[in-house]
Amino acid sequence: MNQYRYFLAACAVLLPTSAFAEGDSHYLAKQLSNPVAALISVPFQFNYDEGYGPSNGHRAVLNIQPVVPFSLNDDWTVISRTILPVISQKDIAGPSGEQSGLGDITQSLFFSPKNPGPSGIVWGAGPVFLVPTATDDLLGGEKWGAGPTAVVLKQMGGWTVGALGNHIWSFAGDDHRSDISSTYLQPFVSYTTADAWTFGLNTESTYNWETSEWSVPVNFTVGKLVQIDKQPVSFTVGVRYWAESPDGGPDGLGFRGGATLLFPAK
Repeated sequence: MNQYRYFLAACAVLLPTSAFAEGDSHYLAKQLSNPVAALISVPFQFNYDEGYGPSNGHRAVLNIQPVVPFSLNDDWTVISRTILPVISQKDIAGPSGEQSGLGDITQSLFFSPKNPGPSGIVWGAGPVFLVPTATDDLLGGEKWGAGPTAVVLKQMGGWTVGALGNHIWSFAGDDHRSDISSTYLQPFVSYTTADAWTFGLNTESTYNWETSEWSVPVNFTVGKLVQIDKQPVSFTVGVRYWAESPDGGPDGLGFRGGATLLFPAK
């Protein structure tokens, strides 16, 4: 539980730091709610969950998630979104002991119009890839995977409403490991205030077609954008509730915290 104390202590020290001019900070904070914004960002997202299996195992995951847009032409942008999990866990599969290291990388590419449609709809679509980079058998699936991904959203005033989804099928890897056919759905809604506080609610639901099981964590987060020595940073804390999880999966409440470095265009 020391992870909670250290992270919250850091946030308590840093959150009071003076922020941008109101207009700039509000705009940047709102763009963080848009997965296909033309904004370089590097989120570090920490998640802690427990209740795994008969031994009440626990798992801590630090997701490093750089988001980098590339301009293709006057009309289109491709946004690279990488998720690299760094994992520490204990007894997640019965008395399976402790493991720590890298998990499997998820790499998404969204092709998105630079300007919203007539109704203000923002969207992006492209491929998603699963790369078996796990450093331990219990930290990944040891399978290569690929499939489609898409996001659609609308921003109105301080509100952002949308959904992101993908589906991954495995196509190569260790023949002794289970095949992967997994759908990910993330509906989200957030509200950003004029002084750059953001309140968010989402689910990050996964359906495993191989086992016919849902994983449905519901996340509520509070974030604040600040400036530290001219560097814009967004800090987030929140809780999650496991509305549904597979047999032996996590249950009850979990914790989420994070820091996102922003690199807006000059």
